[in-house]
Amino acid sequence: MPGRHIHTGDIMGEMLDSIEKVQAMMKELSRSNRDTMRYFQQFMGSVLEPDALDTKTKELIALGTAITARCKYCIAIHVKKCLEAGATREEILEAATVSILMGGGPAMTYVAEVKDALEELEE
Repeated sequence: MPGRHIHTGDIMGEMLDSIEKVQAMMKELSRSNRDTMRYFQQFMGSVLEPDALDTKTKELIALGTAITARCKYCIAIHVKKCLEAGATREEILEAATVSILMGGGPAMTYVAEVKDALEELEE
């Protein structure tokens, strides 16, 4: 369900901490590279807008790419965005399985990060 509440709990978990670190880094970069970061954020927003594919599908693709890229921070962010876009746990895990097809064993080990993120972020 789009816009559903994401549980954050009283104690910040590792995946939520990862998201905060990336957001803080982007804020810091924006101070010294204002235009570059503004354009990058506009690009990200534009890419994820619904068009031929809806936002949920695009976020599932982004998650699969994050897994094959072995980026823990990206996995945390895109699991959160998948949930916010209305993806179910089953859809997220199926997208993760597709990433294993493309990324092999190394990608499979990063599905553990998806599990951690789901446990922290699901309602």
